[in-house]
Amino acid sequence: MRWPSLSRRPISTDVLVLCTSVLFAVAYNGAFVQAMLAGRAVSAPGTWGLAAALGAFLVALHVLLLGLVTHVWTARPLLSVLIVAAAASSYFIGQYGVFIDPTMLRNVLHTQPSEARELLGAGFWAHLALAAVPLMLLWRVRLTRRSVRQALARRAALLFGSVAVAVLALLSVYQDVASEMRNRKELRYLVTPANVVYSTARVLAGDARVASTARRPVGTDARLAAAAEGRAKPALFVIVVGETARAANWGLNGHVRQTTPELAKLDVLNFSNVSACGTNTETSLPCMFSAVGRRDYDEARIRGSESLLHVLRHAGLEVLWRDNQSGCKGVCEGLPTERLDQATVPGLCEDGRCFDEVLLHGLDTIARDARGNLVVVLHMIGNHGPAYHRRYPKEFARFAPACETDDLRRCSSAEIAAAYDNALLYTDHVLARVIGFLKEREARYDTAMLYVSDHGESLGEHGLYLHGVPYAIAPREQLQVPMVWWLSPGFAASAGVDTSCLRARTGEPWTHDHLFHTVLGLLQVQTAVYEPAFDIGASCRAAPPAP
Repeated sequence: MRWPSLSRRPISTDVLVLCTSVLFAVAYNGAFVQAMLAGRAVSAPGTWGLAAALGAFLVALHVLLLGLVTHVWTARPLLSVLIVAAAASSYFIGQYGVFIDPTMLRNVLHTQPSEARELLGAGFWAHLALAAVPLMLLWRVRLTRRSVRQALARRAALLFGSVAVAVLALLSVYQDVASEMRNRKELRYLVTPANVVYSTARVLAGDARVASTARRPVGTDARLAAAAEGRAKPALFVIVVGETARAANWGLNGHVRQTTPELAKLDVLNFSNVSACGTNTETSLPCMFSAVGRRDYDEARIRGSESLLHVLRHAGLEVLWRDNQSGCKGVCEGLPTERLDQATVPGLCEDGRCFDEVLLHGLDTIARDARGNLVVVLHMIGNHGPAYHRRYPKEFARFAPACETDDLRRCSSAEIAAAYDNALLYTDHVLARVIGFLKEREARYDTAMLYVSDHGESLGEHGLYLHGVPYAIAPREQLQVPMVWWLSPGFAASAGVDTSCLRARTGEPWTHDHLFHTVLGLLQVQTAVYEPAFDIGASCRAAPPAP
């Protein structure tokens, strides 16, 4: 196809900015407009008036943003990147109901290639292919070059005009827009690609600020209590961090399917009412290992401070992080780590992915070579979506028919739930294997395991899939997570823990905020940052560790 008119008629960068802004408003902001118009009758004149005002505002907003940064030399590459970003963002917003906020952008920037491939299915590429038309037009058009004075004058007029249009558009529907945006602030993260620009800038600025400063020390006064120092055997404590396991589908919590048959046969403590720090790994992992957690949430403070694992190290315990996912998000910075997601263990790893049993591979050597109290964190790939069917070996495909594609929209709700539950079934098996491993080492160690998932998952409820919805509006499915403990008799005795007392408290409401202080209590670590009120086991021990 030839475009003769485009090759002979140059246009200014101002016109190009305006045309691109119209494209953004019309093609990539359907979710925002739909959310703003929710509950309104299509036939009502007010609905069409609000839609027109929102369209004018979206165009004016992007004209203002683009007008501040585009130049005849940068217009094409910059606008190309934004068109692709807008197309990709609109796909995920529409497909999974996500919001492109700073936390979601941090997830995107830190996603492993193997995880990213699972999200980029045929539907994504088909959606992205539609952006080829505006991209082709963008690169075929000729741009007018003007003098600096003329360019500045025209650009100033464009910017002032965009501000005026934006203000008038909002004033014409102020009551409706102000009320909606005040009550649902998260809707701003549907405005595309302004959401991408803003969130990326926030993430890069925040990461740069954290990288430029040393982590704030936490619990440098930590030491083992005298009782722990004098125990007959050292402790071997395994913390298993689950991924995307939600409480609603956990067999021990009464799910209609028994997704935890192996744990059900073991003497475990199942905590059935646990809330997560966040709805994604980037938020939850640093939060759950911090001293302050969600109750006094400060992202900069959490990311800029040492974690629970550093406090344990200050107390003289050996600490190791073993990972089968996307890293520890700063939780284990400066501590011994092992990345196993790219391992090549036969039967457990293929195509750049490993099943979670790889976390046990070589653990016997680590336990044998340890010289004292040892804490090992196993970070699972768990139920990370959308490829739930890739998270378990074939022999765990017991619930059928199960969704066997990365594109969840091609599967029924029942098929998605079956694949998700099969992945939980495998998690149950891995945890049972961890407990079996610990039982085999009771002659040398006082052993214990604590499992808790980082966040939950939506499986189509309320039109939402996956996770990452802003915390303030997150559904219960993304916030309620399973937590299971197993304490050997030797560990319970040396720690002074009454397991019957603990069992009576397993139905009470707990949160990730309790993890930091509970682990310090179980391991009898004394430090000024320890808070007994946030130690789940404090009331079930004869003598909680004093600061």
